[in-house]
Formats: sequence, C-alpha cells, structure tokens
Amino acid sequence: MADIQNCDLKSLNPLQLFEKVTEQGEKVRALKAGKAPKDEIDAAVRMLLSLKLSYKTTTGQDYQAGLPPRDLVSINNGTAKEEDEDFVDPWTVQTSNAKGVDYDKLIVRFGSSKIDTDLINRIERAIGQKPHRFLRRGIFFSHRDMDQVLHAYENKKSFYLYTGRGPSSQAMHVGHLIPFIFTKWLQEVFDVPLVVQLTDDEKYLWKDLTTAKAHEYAVENAKDIIACGFDINKTFIFSDLDYLGTSAGFYQNIVKVQKHVTFNQVKGIFGFTDSDCIGKISFPAIQAAPSFSSSFPQIFNGKENVQCLIPCAIDQDPYFRMTRDVAPRIGLPKPALLHSVFFPALQGAQTKMSASDPNSSIFLTDSPKQIKTKINKHAFSGGRDTIEEHRKYGGNCDVDVSFMYLTFFLEDDDRLEQLKQAYTSGELLTGELKKVLIETLQPLIAAHQERRKQVTDEMVKQFMTPRKLAFEF
Repeated sequence: MADIQNCDLKSLNPLQLFEKVTEQGEKVRALKAGKAPKDEIDAAVRMLLSLKLSYKTTTGQDYQAGLPPRDLVSINNGTAKEEDEDFVDPWTVQTSNAKGVDYDKLIVRFGSSKIDTDLINRIERAIGQKPHRFLRRGIFFSHRDMDQVLHAYENKKSFYLYTGRGPSSQAMHVGHLIPFIFTKWLQEVFDVPLVVQLTDDEKYLWKDLTTAKAHEYAVENAKDIIACGFDINKTFIFSDLDYLGTSAGFYQNIVKVQKHVTFNQVKGIFGFTDSDCIGKISFPAIQAAPSFSSSFPQIFNGKENVQCLIPCAIDQDPYFRMTRDVAPRIGLPKPALLHSVFFPALQGAQTKMSASDPNSSIFLTDSPKQIKTKINKHAFSGGRDTIEEHRKYGGNCDVDVSFMYLTFFLEDDDRLEQLKQAYTSGELLTGELKKVLIETLQPLIAAHQERRKQVTDEMVKQFMTPRKLAFEF
C-alpha cells in the first residue's frame, strides 16, 4: 500500500485515479477473502475510502465500479475524439464506456448491416447445422452483403474466404484467434477456398522492424494459424513481402486500386498526414487486392468474378469500404464482410488486447501458471468492493472481463447462462468466475501449443507456396 500512500494523487489524471481505486478495491476483496488480520483490512479500507474521496474531488463524480470517468480523449493522427464518442480505426480502439464500444452506433456510423436473427436462421438453413457460437452470441454482429453470398451459395455458386494477420510480434494472443476460429468454421461448413494475408510489409512500415524481422514474425504467426486446423488442400497463406513479387495478377489489382483512390481520399479514410511515408499511403491498396479472385490466378484459374467474403474485426472495415467503393470502377465484384467485436484487454473493454503489452493479453505461448496469474491479477472485475455488497447486489457481467472472455470461449450456452445468472445474483463471486475462465483457457491454449509443435517448417512452406487448391473454377 506504500506505493499508493507515497503517490502524489494530485498529479494523477481521472483515469489513473479510477484505476487506483479499482486496484485498491481488488486488494480489499483479496485481504477479506484471505482472512487477513483485522487491522490490515481496516487500513486497506481506509485507503480505499480516501482514494474514492480524491476521485470524487477530482472528477465531481462518485466512483462506480466498471464505469471510468467520462472525459477520456483519444488522440490519433492529431485529431481528438469528442466526449463520449468511441474512437475506432485500424490502429486505435478506445472508448470511455467500461462495457466497450457501442456496436449499434458503429453500425450506423460505418453504414453496415446488423446480423439479425433472420440472417442467422438463413445461414443455419444453408449449412444444415447449428450456427457457430460467435454468431449465436453476437460476437460477429455486422455484415456487408452476406445475403448476396448466401443467395449465390444457395444457387450452387461458390465464393472464397479472405482474412489476415499483421505480424507485429512473434507470439499471438487469444484475441488473434477469433477471426481464425470463425474462418475455419466458415471454410468447413461452406467448403470453400481460403487465402490468408500476412501483412509483414505493413508492420515494416508502421513499426520499428527490419524487413527480415517482419517476415520472420509472419512465418512464426503462420505456424499459429496452421495450428488452428486449416486444411492444407484448401488454404493458401502468403506473406506480402514474398507473394507480391511473384504474382502479376496481385500487383495489377494493387495498381488498379491505387489509380482510383486519391491522396485526399486516403487521408480522409485513414487519417494519414503529409509527414507519413508514401509506403503507408499506398498500403491500403495492398490490403484491398486479395479481395479480388484475379489476385490468385493459380487458385481461380484466372477467373475475375468469384466473390470474396472477409471475416474480420470491425476496425479493419475502412480498408474494405475503400475496396468496395473502387471495385465497380475497375470491373470487379465487391467483397462481402462479416465483422466481429473487439477482444477486450484484460484491464477492461475500453481498449482491445495489445500484443505489445504482456499484461493486457493472454498469449498463445503462456504457461498454465501464467494464464492463472494474469487472470487473477489483471482481469477487470464487475464485482462489488466487498463480499457482503457482492452477495447483496450481485456482479455486473456487462463490464466483467472474465465473463466477456467466457462468452468467446465457453462452448456450452446453458453453462454460460447459468454463470451469468449466478454472478448477477451475487451467488457466484469474482474469484470463482475467474476460476471458471482459467479452467476454460488453460486446456484450450495447451491443446493449441501441442498442435503448433507438430507444425514443421516444411508444412509452413507448403501452405505458403502459390499453388492450385482442391477446387475447380
């Protein structure tokens, strides 16, 4: 507690104060749960009350668990977001709401369509099986032209899948698995080809990496993607730094997109400034090109009219709004999209998980002990300050990170609902909910690690070699 006592509270901004109060509340709960000496608990409670008073003096608001001060400002490319407005672009996700981004507002702002019950039922009829839990639970919540893809599929016309990964680190975290888990399911139920773009060129341009290091990360990330269980006969994984130099069709599509997007447009879409390198300004066309089947002549036999479906997090949508705008002007079909919500950081849903912050993420390389420690120590709680309050008022699943993670990874719908009811009623404590998450993630990540060990360099080379896949076009 000395670190808090010695801290000059006046130097802290409202969010830092909020985090101090939250941290002290967790400490009080831990002391009480561990039956610490009464004088130690009393001192911790006095510190908590003092911090809450400082918070109210500074913000004019009473401290509420899970509800940070509503005056956060996100700076990105020199532009500030307005108060209470979520900020979302391909590099930054921030909100002042502990529940996370308001996705209904985002649908309106981006002009996409909500994945409603009718669309989910139509997918179920098309594939003849229960939809994936990500659809059932609204994790994939928004789309562009999915109805067109289904209409074509129902009329025996094929499509293909395209998703990607920006390899900014050697190890991926569990949030990176979300699009790949869902894409694998889509590939299996629809029986379609998949292309996976590894944007090592993007990471070279945006990060302090050499091209060699960026490509090395791409190969390491490919191993994690392969370990998700993709079929080598139906999947092509490629590094931009490799593939761009070998495919005339790919480069031709890049140039076509580049010709039809002005500098002003790309600045408006992505917030680039005059001081950004020209590599960044031209990169969006490279991410657009895999949306067109003619970028992969070896797979589609040179056909230009095979529609593309892109499962991705909604922060990638600006790239594909641009792509869809350009497509008719270069005589190619618009890609369709399925958008997922963001996977929240352990500290709360105000930001998405970051590969650069080890404590915001559960990595696919983490040991069972590391997983347990991170969840117990860092997972933001929707519980009350004391056990007595929690039993009386219950927890808040809307802001509790452990419950959010279980929504992604716990397969059993009935079990998830039972946990929600028990936590909301106060019957289930935060520590108990965290234990369920730990017991869910530990075997899942251990199984992934075991599959990854089986992925050889030769297997990676096969997946990343341009070739015909098991489809006729």
